[in-house]
Amino acid sequence: MRYWMLFLLFCFSTLSMAEQQPDPNQQLMELIFNDPNSPRTGAAKPRLTIVSFTDYNCPWCKKFDPMLEKVVRENPDVQLIVKLLPFRGESSIASARVALTAWRTRPESFWALHQRLMSKKGNHDAASILAAQQKTATADIKPDGQSQESVQMNLILSQVLNIQGTPATIIGDEMVAGAISQADLEALVKAQLAKADAR
Repeated sequence: MRYWMLFLLFCFSTLSMAEQQPDPNQQLMELIFNDPNSPRTGAAKPRLTIVSFTDYNCPWCKKFDPMLEKVVRENPDVQLIVKLLPFRGESSIASARVALTAWRTRPESFWALHQRLMSKKGNHDAASILAAQQKTATADIKPDGQSQESVQMNLILSQVLNIQGTPATIIGDEMVAGAISQADLEALVKAQLAKADAR
């Protein structure tokens, strides 16, 4: 419910009363970059943060996600935040909820599960989600209510940010729609790191 209230705050931020309320742009930045329910890896104090809106049923995400992880491994000043955005049906939602529950309850197991879910060709179903959990010793993790709230929050953020599909990636001050090549990704990260250093 609190997420819907925040969404309403965004919608009415131009009203005169907004001056008396918290800055909605600051709240939006907090939700994007500092939500503890969003999985993250890489630098604890990053010079550059990448935010990936992704879906376990998206074929382009399955190709792009390993590129993002490679960039983080090769750049110790970069942090990656994952926003699971289930645009592709019920199994997108189900797999996102399992992964988000794993992040909150057993974060050390999240990345193995995330990579296993991303590696499946085609769409997930209940059997493939369970198989991924069994392969990563997370079969006992069941989606909880907080995971549903996190999914709803990511969907609201996608509306606020006008994200039309996945992958969608915030890299520094740029939004990248769709997948790009590894070379283009690395060049963009290098440029954004240089821009961060210049500030």
